[in-house]
Amino acid sequence: MHPADNALQQSFPSVMVPRFGQLDAMVKHGERLLIASNGVFLEIARPWLRVVRQLGVFSHPTAIPYGEAAEATQLHCGRVPSELIGEFATMARAAYPKETGAWIVWNAVTGIFRLIPLGIIEHSAGHLKYERPALADDDVLVVDCHSHGSHPAFFSPTDDADDCHDVKFAFVLGNCAAYTPSMALRLCAKGIFETVERVPGDWYAAAREEVLA
Repeated sequence: MHPADNALQQSFPSVMVPRFGQLDAMVKHGERLLIASNGVFLEIARPWLRVVRQLGVFSHPTAIPYGEAAEATQLHCGRVPSELIGEFATMARAAYPKETGAWIVWNAVTGIFRLIPLGIIEHSAGHLKYERPALADDDVLVVDCHSHGSHPAFFSPTDDADDCHDVKFAFVLGNCAAYTPSMALRLCAKGIFETVERVPGDWYAAAREEVLA
């Protein structure tokens, strides 16, 4: 095998799901493909999250001698504190009508969340270019936040391109000058985008409280 192929397969292995036993948990954080009797699944392991999603099913009824896999989501970090959403709402109003951004990171050792403003290279009412912050060894990105100024919260094709390689929640705060800003939230998992249909109510409350302050 070519050394480059060997390195790729070690970094992103394919695993056959046992039919009679249990599939061993991933030892290291990373990704792997699960080949199961009911399709092909992507498993992602991070300090803050484990997620399994089905990528596809088989086109023909061939007998696959493996066990079944199931989609799963395990959020190891717990709930994101709503006060950090309030802090970001304050940032977004200060930058209004221009866009701005921040990361909500979680420390895997202390279990503490915090908001990190992004280094803005350039921004306007419809554009944001920034530097990704350098994180400490135990810090991991959980929520990538950016604002839309006076525009509603939504995910654009540019957002799709920016998010397709990441494992995170992406959060957009729109209508930033309104009493109740609009919000959009989705899980990004290596090109899989899943919209969170109901943004937590305490996030809206935190943003409104900041407006009233």
